[in-house]
Amino acid sequence: MKRKKLPIGIQTLREIREDGHYYVDKTPIALRLIELGKYYFLSRPRRFGKSLFLDTLKELFEGNQALFGGLYAEQHWDWSLKYPVLRFSFGGGLLGSVADVRASLHTQLTRHEENSGLPPKFPDARSRFSELILHLAKTTGQRVVVLIDEYDKPILDRIEDSATALEIREVLKDFYSVIKDSDAHIRFAFLTGVSRFSKVSIFSGLNNLQDITLDARYSSICGYTDEDVDTVFAPELPGLDREEIRRWYNGYNWRGESVYNPFDVLLLLSQREFQPYWFESGTPTFLVKLLAQRQQFTPDLENVFESATLLSSFEVERISTEALLFQAGYLSIAGERYRPGRLALRLTYPNLEVKTSLNNSLLGALCGSIEVPERYINPLYDLLEAGDLPGVHRLLHAFFASIPHDWHRNNPIAQYEGYWASVFYSYFAALGLDTVLEDATNRGRIDMAVRWLGQTWIFEFKVVELVPEGKALQQLQDKHYADKYRASGAVHLVGVEFSRESRNIVAFDTLTLGCSGALR
Repeated sequence: MKRKKLPIGIQTLREIREDGHYYVDKTPIALRLIELGKYYFLSRPRRFGKSLFLDTLKELFEGNQALFGGLYAEQHWDWSLKYPVLRFSFGGGLLGSVADVRASLHTQLTRHEENSGLPPKFPDARSRFSELILHLAKTTGQRVVVLIDEYDKPILDRIEDSATALEIREVLKDFYSVIKDSDAHIRFAFLTGVSRFSKVSIFSGLNNLQDITLDARYSSICGYTDEDVDTVFAPELPGLDREEIRRWYNGYNWRGESVYNPFDVLLLLSQREFQPYWFESGTPTFLVKLLAQRQQFTPDLENVFESATLLSSFEVERISTEALLFQAGYLSIAGERYRPGRLALRLTYPNLEVKTSLNNSLLGALCGSIEVPERYINPLYDLLEAGDLPGVHRLLHAFFASIPHDWHRNNPIAQYEGYWASVFYSYFAALGLDTVLEDATNRGRIDMAVRWLGQTWIFEFKVVELVPEGKALQQLQDKHYADKYRASGAVHLVGVEFSRESRNIVAFDTLTLGCSGALR
């Protein structure tokens, strides 16, 4: 198969198709949407291909057949029909005020008015939008297609300033209400964004939007599937560990087929190195700050159950931690439980990239500075590889000692009991090692197990006042937690006790067992 160009950062179908880039055919999904409904809403994290999908819809409705040669739509779309398309996007630049949003609406409306030969008659965006739809329907004889990209970005740009965010929301709410009012002249409407604000708060009367965010049929509407990677990008795969690609980048799921983030895949194929490309392209600092302020017990992020209703809602005044992490792409669906009238979804990290990168960022927030943990991450690899548990103890003790005293004193999150386990867990999770939390045995639950290099380290955490009590290691022995891991290699029991007074590890008791259970 001939190699093509990698469409890194390209969001227009015309450029991809005309310039010989790889393209994953999403037209079967597009045609299904058009056939089955009229008004749609889709929430997906940033850099997942929402803009490209909207551009594909635009080119379909405008009848640009030449761009679809060899694609599914070429033989399954009526190219004799052409529809007027109004596309709005709020994805470019920072829209940090009501004035910025109004200016953006003015610019975009002016462009559409000029293209359609309509002189502006009204001063307000709502009236101009309504008049534009009516004018296009009359002059073309076809109903209008409305596509809105990143509908929520102006609100999210100021989400830390709730008063301004609410003002921006009202401006957008007024603008979007035109879609419902213009129903007789609308052929199709599709809105995308990162978050899913409630219909009452943002869409006003637009209560007929079909939210396909958690519809299993459209789980792969954006992103690349395993099959896409194996077929479309087959010429680029030689020399890369296919299973490692899955471990690093697959796993985003919306109750259907799991997908890869396109930005990750394309940059990996270009640079040939496993790096957190998507995470480093724009993780919001307010998210990490919010998790720290809410005293989020970071081990819990491995396994979260939340109702589908709460996950699909987002409000300026009330930001659910789980909904925020899910909608931003830092947690993904790993399972579900259904009871009549109620659906609960199990969430976890989608892949290794997100798990390691988010915990690395959280570790900086939990320690007062990102520079604190960075110096202590890499040495742990060498010590674990060498089986040097005393060295691990010294390194962890130095790590906790490096957290500034003033930060402990001025931050209430350092006072809650789960803080120590959160820091300890995030430290190991940031390494990218196989960590298992609350692992169930027939005797109880293990606080944390780390598996690497054919060995297992089992940790039990206790918080004491000042003097070590030795209870953590004793519990590991009494409950025979090592039994389930002995067949896979050496097992290291590690009882860790933290002191509230000294703010450090005061006991790091270890016991190593061979495969048979013999002491080593």
